[in-house]
Amino acid sequence: MDATSPAAATPSWNAYLQEARYEFVRLWRSPSFSLPVLLFPPVFYLLFGEVFGGNRSPEAARFLLAGYSVFGIMGVALFGFGVTVALDREQGLLVLKRAQPMPPGAYLLAKVAMAMLFSAIVVLLLAVLGATVAGVRMAPAHWLALAATCLLGVLPFSAIGLWLGTLVGGRGAPALVNLVYLPMAFLSGLFIPLSMLPAPLASIAPLWPAYHLARLAHLQAGAAAGVVPWRHVGVLLAVAAVFFLLARRRLARA
Repeated sequence: MDATSPAAATPSWNAYLQEARYEFVRLWRSPSFSLPVLLFPPVFYLLFGEVFGGNRSPEAARFLLAGYSVFGIMGVALFGFGVTVALDREQGLLVLKRAQPMPPGAYLLAKVAMAMLFSAIVVLLLAVLGATVAGVRMAPAHWLALAATCLLGVLPFSAIGLWLGTLVGGRGAPALVNLVYLPMAFLSGLFIPLSMLPAPLASIAPLWPAYHLARLAHLQAGAAAGVVPWRHVGVLLAVAAVFFLLARRRLARA
């Protein structure tokens, strides 16, 4: 049978799908991962965006929804890659997978699929809260554009998480990821406009990948003006490529 025929290709695609399924189920059944990444963004959004935020303008409500959506997918990607890759390295799972007849890239593609699925759940939860509790009103096209922007933003943060997971072991990974995750989220203007930050901190915001994704998300939510999308997309693609190559180099030496 020709190796390029559909029948020959089916087992390969099935291997990718099964690896992605097992990765999702593995983390779905891990409360230490699934509960924080799924619940923290909505809870923080309710507490700091609504309960303690007071009455806000419609634009401010859309700003916060976009910011917390970016915050949510960052957590999924950074922890989903950073912590699990560190644990897999420490437990020898990567060596085991290399010895198996697994299709090339199945391990990474499964993790990307897992991050996309969890991120979609987070974005959906935030959208429901935004529409029902915060009174966010947008056209359907804007809702879809915001969701698509956030999901595509999974890629650069997955690459960063992958690289972080190659630097430390399983015990040190959560601390390292938090050290990157929380300061970057705050300094990128996800929760408050950059104009409210001290000038030195606001001036370096473009150094953080989260800033560029947040600008795109704010644009889709109608909470930003004067944004040039292709510049931010270019930065995010470059971040994804650079950190993926850095992580690949370190994994090759492992």
